[in-house]
Amino acid sequence: MTQQIPLPPSSETPGSSAGDRKRLTGLVVGIIVLLLLIIGGIILLAVAPAETTARVRDIFIIVLALESLLLGVALIILIVQLAVLINLIQNEVKPILEATQETINNLRGTTVFLSNNLVEPVIKLNEYLAGLKKILDLLRLGR
Repeated sequence: MTQQIPLPPSSETPGSSAGDRKRLTGLVVGIIVLLLLIIGGIILLAVAPAETTARVRDIFIIVLALESLLLGVALIILIVQLAVLINLIQNEVKPILEATQETINNLRGTTVFLSNNLVEPVIKLNEYLAGLKKILDLLRLGR
């Protein structure tokens, strides 16, 4: 009569690993097909007449120019966003930090004031009362 302890459920569902394998297989097949298409295009251009090769070259030059234009626009947007971030830091975050520093200094002053005017007198009073109690205990008047 042994009791079997149930195992905790696994975090992976049975179909998830099969789905991952299918996705990975599809990705690998897609990459292989793309490489074969590129190699086939290179071979076709190598045996094609000079006019066709020149046209393809011109198309690639235009595509690269458009890509450079897009990268330039993206770089300009990045610079503008950086300027906005710097402006935010200088005009919004810095005053908040200065106000926080001022508040901390006020709290520090309040703490020193309370320590000098409240805590130290109470501690001294406790010292005097403890000394008085000890004296009374020594004189046996405290019993």
